[in-house]
Amino acid sequence: MSSMPRLFVNSDLVAGTPFDLDEEQAKYLTRVMRLGIGDAARVFNGRDGEWRAEISAVAGRRAEMTPSEQLREQPTQVAAALTLLFAPVKKSETDFIVEKATELGAGFIQPVITERTQSRTVRLDRFEKIALEASEQTERLDLPLLADALGLDAALEALPPGMALIFCDEAGDEADAPWGGQSGRARPMADVLEGLNGHAAAILIGPEGGFSPAERGFLRAREGTHPVSLGPRILRAETAAVAAMALWQAMCGDWGS
Repeated sequence: MSSMPRLFVNSDLVAGTPFDLDEEQAKYLTRVMRLGIGDAARVFNGRDGEWRAEISAVAGRRAEMTPSEQLREQPTQVAAALTLLFAPVKKSETDFIVEKATELGAGFIQPVITERTQSRTVRLDRFEKIALEASEQTERLDLPLLADALGLDAALEALPPGMALIFCDEAGDEADAPWGGQSGRARPMADVLEGLNGHAAAILIGPEGGFSPAERGFLRAREGTHPVSLGPRILRAETAAVAAMALWQAMCGDWGS
C-alpha cells in the first residue's frame, strides 16, 4: 500500500489540469503532513478512478494540485449493491455503524426510525465526514450515498423495485417467552443468502429492544422480505450490522470477486 496521503476531492481529475483543495485538505497536506510544492498525494472523486497528483501551488490557506498519472481506473462493473437500513442508537454506536458500513462496501446507508428507536436525531453532515474518512482509509474509489432518517414504511417504499430485503429478526413467535422463545425463529442468514447470490439487497437492522410485534408482523408479511437469524446470541445493534454485512459480502458481494 502506498504511503502517500489519500484524499477524496470533488473536482474532475484530468492529467495536467489543476484543481483547488478545500481549506481543510490544504491544511492537512501542507501543515500536518508538511508537504510542499512537487510533493504528491493520491486523489479520487468517485468518477475518474484514483490519480497521483502533485501540489502545484500554495498560497496562505489555499493549495492547488495537478493530476499527473492515473493509478487505478474507476470500475465499470461492480459487485451486487448493498444497502444498509438501520435504526440509530447512541451517538458513538451510530457513528461506528456508519464507519463500518463504509468500510464493508455499503453503497447506500439509510437511518430508519422505528417504534422503539431511542435516538431519532441524525447528523447527516457528521455521517458524511465519517464516511469520507473511512473511504479514504480503506482504498474505496467511491463514497456511499447517505440519506436522512425516514420512518420504516417510507424507507421500505423508497427501495428500488425488486430489491431483496434481509430482515435481521432476532425474535421468536412466543409472546410470553424471553425474546419470543424458539418457535418461529428465522432461518440462518447463510442459508437465505445462498439463494440471493448476485442480486442487490438491503439489510435491515432494528433498534435496541428489537422491532415491535406490529413491525415484525408487517415485515414478515411483506413481499420480498427474508427474515434471517444471526445465531443463538442476541447481538447489539452495531454488532449485528457488522456481522450481517460481512456475511453478505463473503457470500454475495465483492469479497469473493
